[in-house]
Amino acid sequence: MARAKPISKEDVLRAMKQTRSVMSAARYLNCSYQHLKPFMKAYKDEETGMSLFDLHKNQCGKGIPKFMSNSPFGKKIPAIEEIVNGNADPSPFTPDKLKFKMVEGGYMIEECYWCGFNSKREIDGKIPLIMFFKDTNKHNFKDGNAQLSCYNCYFIRLGNVFTERDMESLEGHQTVYKTTDAIDFKLDDFHMKQLDELGLRDKRVEDDPYSLVSRKG
Repeated sequence: MARAKPISKEDVLRAMKQTRSVMSAARYLNCSYQHLKPFMKAYKDEETGMSLFDLHKNQCGKGIPKFMSNSPFGKKIPAIEEIVNGNADPSPFTPDKLKFKMVEGGYMIEECYWCGFNSKREIDGKIPLIMFFKDTNKHNFKDGNAQLSCYNCYFIRLGNVFTERDMESLEGHQTVYKTTDAIDFKLDDFHMKQLDELGLRDKRVEDDPYSLVSRKG
């Protein structure tokens, strides 16, 4: 992994003047909460002797609107700061919602924790990342325990990405049932239209039952 970029005390103090919590300061400095935390703990306030982290942390959320409110779609979204502090149960929320709020809140960077991979798929801007937990406890979001891994690093370090039935369906010539949703690569009409407009759709491949994964010419 690449070495993390250091954050100066001056930058931290500047962020503190503009924000009301450590999480907000991380967003202001365009870094993750876990990246900023050790620097803020190392720097001391000259008047009080407290670390800048302890001085600026806002566990009560004073002056900050709560995330746990009705969304435009009429569904609840995670109060991510409460979940990270261990004061709220993450189980009512889907992994997609939790990942989104973790990245939005600056608690995770949208890239592979191991190798830094962050390339987006052109069609929809998605990055192939899987959330994992260092201590394997899927309820523990404290202290950077939840991270993101690319498929390759997940396979090498943690385990299989696809089941045996998934692989049989992907590589075999017969239809295999009871596979996971992870291997459903079909595009809907909207995405097909986008490919047509961008000139990226090769209808020769679609009409050729013997076409390979890649094609020259």
